[in-house]
Amino acid sequence: MAIRNIVKKGDDVLRKKSKEVKEINDKIRDLFEDMKETMYGCGNGIGLAAPQVGILKRMIVIDVGEGLMEIINPVILEQEGEQLEVEGCLSIPGVYGEVKRPERIVVEYTNLDGERVKVEGRDLLARCLSHEIDHLDGILFTDKVVRYVELEEEKE
Repeated sequence: MAIRNIVKKGDDVLRKKSKEVKEINDKIRDLFEDMKETMYGCGNGIGLAAPQVGILKRMIVIDVGEGLMEIINPVILEQEGEQLEVEGCLSIPGVYGEVKRPERIVVEYTNLDGERVKVEGRDLLARCLSHEIDHLDGILFTDKVVRYVELEEEKE
């Protein structure tokens, strides 16, 4: 497997809507392996959507410290509450801003075994799911920023 290049803001692929995955096959499994290696290889990534590696498929990897989630064709079923937190994005390095996201989200998706499952995310997981699903629809976090911020570790 391989670490892939992360597509940066300005590349048209980040603004396109991703296509549904119709079949789980070895190409899909290999892409998940590459996405996982790419996300972990960045050191600070907690989520990565396929468009961020140039592939317009509805696929996401997430790890907010509770183990890896490999998500295919996610659908948001419920959202409630509100949280305003600072976000960044591997496709927009060095840019951070406060973004309103749901405090709680319920997402249904297909796992690698082809089963439809539901996950309820709160706080960080809710924010990450919302952020990555936005990528699948061509939406960047900068479209939703309430206020840009400068983080201490970015200053030199």
